Amino acid sequence: YRTVLFTTFLIPRSHWSPRDHYVSVTSARRCSDADGGCDGSERARAPVSFLRGAAVRLTRSQRCFSRMELRSDAVLASLEMSEVKSDGGEDYESLPPHASLGTQMTAGAVAGVLEHTVMYPVDSVKTRMQSLQPDPQAQYRSVYGGLKQIIRTEGLLRPLRGLNITVLGAGPAHALYFACYERIKCSLSAVIQNGGNSHIANGVAGSIATVLHDAVMNPAEVVKQRMQMYNSPYRSLYDCIVTVSRKEGLAAFYRSYSTQLTMNIPFQAVHFITYELTQERLNPQRRYRPETHIMSGAAAGAVSAAVTTPLDVCKTLLNTQEGMVGGHLSGMLNTFRAVYSLGGVPAFFKGVQARVIYQMPSTAIAWSVYEFFKYFLTQRDSDTWERSRDWWKGSSR
Repeated sequence: YRTVLFTTFLIPRSHWSPRDHYVSVTSARRCSDADGGCDGSERARAPVSFLRGAAVRLTRSQRCFSRMELRSDAVLASLEMSEVKSDGGEDYESLPPHASLGTQMTAGAVAGVLEHTVMYPVDSVKTRMQSLQPDPQAQYRSVYGGLKQIIRTEGLLRPLRGLNITVLGAGPAHALYFACYERIKCSLSAVIQNGGNSHIANGVAGSIATVLHDAVMNPAEVVKQRMQMYNSPYRSLYDCIVTVSRKEGLAAFYRSYSTQLTMNIPFQAVHFITYELTQERLNPQRRYRPETHIMSGAAAGAVSAAVTTPLDVCKTLLNTQEGMVGGHLSGMLNTFRAVYSLGGVPAFFKGVQARVIYQMPSTAIAWSVYEFFKYFLTQRDSDTWERSRDWWKGSSR
């Protein structure tokens, strides 16, 4: 096998003889003892494969190097350059280049679960306020009044009904969401703005990430909203899933997928653009400042929630199928007609207050948690690099 490497590996001194230093491998060929050597090239005495902080010893028969060059001067120069860069401030806006996909997905999953759980009672009130044919005992004038009435008449834990399925869906959905957003944003920014911040890249990345997010989250939304409704006929999460599957088929869990995408793609585009734009105003140096992430997240959540409320009302009606007797409502255009016939133009903005109140803190929490993960991981990477640099300088004297 022919392998060409274009990097300089940092090898701890304990792995090498005193004569060995930093090695730049420009060309290597894997061979075995049966090959009879590597065409006259010198066999490495203690070959080591080093990648991202992990050194693995290889046997003498596993790898031969056709050309090896000692690059101590080049390494020292690169260390000096990194020192100058670090003096100017650490840029943490993206996760460290070496951060694994699992790390990125963990950060997104934690942020997503917290986003959906902390303000979940308000989301329950919002779902009921968007009802186009509410029960007389489930008509609320405000979020606080609705929450108070639900607790008084239905019990303390009633506003949390459906939280379990939300957690199960939000974890993997947001893991895919944030990981996809980071990767696509970096790729597009490199093309559009030569690595700088690009609002177009932010919007496109958020929109594409939404497709993956909604594919996972849509079934959870259907179950959640049916559990949240007043006088919900479902006894438990399992009962809801089984009953809906038996009576309406598995397609019922994706009946609102197209509408949800129609809502969430502009929602996320406005969301990310507003967040990045606010960050440029409040935090132009792009340093870790929790208060700016909270304010930017809250502003992004409020604007995007208010703009997309009409689509959210349609999504709720598709998910709950409330008042649909003798058939099932499907299709975005049919849903728009149904909403208009039941309440006119004002019906499209039912629950807008609850939706904004829910989204502002939820989005602020999600962004502050995610930005903290980015800061923590980048700082850890920076500390590791500083120790490696200090060790090399000390040992080279």
